[in-house]
Amino acid sequence: MSYALRIDKQAARTLQALDQPTSRRLLARLQQLSENPLDHRLSSALEMDPSVRKSRVGNWRIFFEVHDSDHAIAVVAIKPRSRAYRKL
Repeated sequence: MSYALRIDKQAARTLQALDQPTSRRLLARLQQLSENPLDHRLSSALEMDPSVRKSRVGNWRIFFEVHDSDHAIAVVAIKPRSRAYRKL
């Protein structure tokens, strides 16, 4: 059973502003994460906040929370690696 995706407004704006190949790669990863968000090949927990997970897509990072109670993934942020770990 796949998880529902909930994308934050800022993360959605970031996706729309990106070039098409990069946004396709990020959307493909989001689709994979909706199938199994806890797969260790796709994501890992943040050391500074274990409730948030990250997924690496090239030079971009997808930060999300998994809500098992309502079977949803909340995408918190999509950031380039150079700015990804400053503030979440």
